Amino acid sequence: MNKYYIITILAISLTSMTLRAADFEEFDDITEVETTGVAINVNGAQVHVTGAAGQTLEVYNVAGMRVATYKIDGDDKTFNLNLSKGCYILKIGKVVRKVSIR
Repeated sequence: MNKYYIITILAISLTSMTLRAADFEEFDDITEVETTGVAINVNGAQVHVTGAAGQTLEVYNVAGMRVATYKIDGDDKTFNLNLSKGCYILKIGKVVRKVSIR
């Protein structure tokens, strides 16, 4: 009985965690200014970051593995992400963005 209960809970959890391509934004002209003052603009494979001097841009794949890290050493920086096609998560401090490279 316990095995059935655990399997059911796991199945429900995995179903609710399914990622769809529609859940990710296209990798074109995404701008978000959080209350922290950090702005992330994305165009193609380039990421333009303002207001995040001294922080770190982390790039994760959908499996949660960090695939790239960039030190933001100025208030206005542009990074060229050399990543294959797919869905990624960008994180700077508490600012998180889902993006898709096509």
